[in-house]
Amino acid sequence: MIPPLHWNDEAFRVDLLDQTRLPVEEHWLEIETPEAMAEAIRMLRVRGAPAIGIAAAYGVVLALRGEDAASPQQTALETIEMLAQTRPTAVNLFWALNRMREAVAAHPEVSRGALRNRLLEEARAIEAEDREAGRRLGAHGLTLFEDGMTVLTHCHAGGVATSGFGTALAPLLLAGDRGVRLRAYVDETRPLLQGSRITAWELGRAGVPATLITDSMAGHVMQQGRVDAVIVGADRIAANGDTANKIGTYTLAVLAHAHSLPFYVSAPVSTIDFDTPDGAAIVIEERASREVTHGFGRQTAPDGVAVYNPAFDVTPARLITAIITEHGVVRPPFEATLRVLRDERVAAAQ
Repeated sequence: MIPPLHWNDEAFRVDLLDQTRLPVEEHWLEIETPEAMAEAIRMLRVRGAPAIGIAAAYGVVLALRGEDAASPQQTALETIEMLAQTRPTAVNLFWALNRMREAVAAHPEVSRGALRNRLLEEARAIEAEDREAGRRLGAHGLTLFEDGMTVLTHCHAGGVATSGFGTALAPLLLAGDRGVRLRAYVDETRPLLQGSRITAWELGRAGVPATLITDSMAGHVMQQGRVDAVIVGADRIAANGDTANKIGTYTLAVLAHAHSLPFYVSAPVSTIDFDTPDGAAIVIEERASREVTHGFGRQTAPDGVAVYNPAFDVTPARLITAIITEHGVVRPPFEATLRVLRDERVAAAQ
C-alpha cells in the first residue's frame, strides 16, 4: 500500500505526496489550508478520483484549523463550495464533499472545536472506507483472472490514486499474496504520462512484472496476442454504466471489442453517479493547452497551434464486460444491475 496522503494529528495538517514529481522524486507537501488543498487538487498534485475525494474531505477540516470569530458551520460550507470548483468530472469529489456537508448540517449549533472534531472523524471514515473498498475490489477483481495472464491498464488507478490500495491495480497488487502470477502492459497515458510516471513506478515497487508502451501501441500488442484482458479505473460511472475515465480509455474499449478481449472497469460504488443517467450528461474537464504543447516544460508543437485537451472520455456501457465494485462484479444490463446494487446497499444500511 502506498497512501497518497497522511493526516498529521500533531501538526493538524495533511502531508501529501506530490504526484507531479513522480517517479523521479517522492516529495511530500505540508498542506495546512483549504486553499492549498484546492491548489493541490487542481494542479494534479493529488489525483485519482478516490484520492481527490479523501483530500477534499480533509481540506474541509483544515478550514477550521485556527480560531476565528466567524460561524464554523458557515466557514465549512463555504470551503465545501470552494473545493467543489476544483475538478468537474470525478464524482468522488462531490460524494465526499456531500458527506462533509451532511456532517455540518447535523451539527448546526456546536462550537468550532466540536465541529472540527466531527469533520475530522468523517474525513477519517471516508479514508478508512475507501481503504477497505480497495481490498475488496482487489479480491473480487482477482476472480476474473487466471494464473499467468497479462492485462493492459491505462492511466493510474493504484495506491496513490486512492487511500493506498487502488482500484484497477488492486487485483494486480493482491495477486502475489494469493499466489497468482499476473503481468501488465502499461500505457504511457498522454499527455501527462500517469501510466509511465506512476503506474509503472508503483507496479515496480510491488514486484509486479510490467512492460511500458505508448498509447498508440495498444492495438498492436492486442493483435499479437500479448494481452488477455483490459482493466481500467473510473472517474464517474453513469446510472446506465457509461464510464468516464482518463482520455484514451474509450479507444482501448473499442480495440478490446475488436480483438474479443474482456474490458473491465474497477471502481468503488462511490464512483457510480445514479443522478447522471448516461455518459452524455457527464461534464468532461478540459485542461490547459500547454499540457500538450509544452509537456514537462519542453515545447513540442508550433506556436499558435489550436489544441483540444479533454482530460477524460466516455466509454459506452455496451463496450464494458463487467464493472468490479467492492460489493462484487456487476455485469450487463448495467442499468438494471447497478440499480439492484444500489437498492441492496440502501436496504443493508436501514
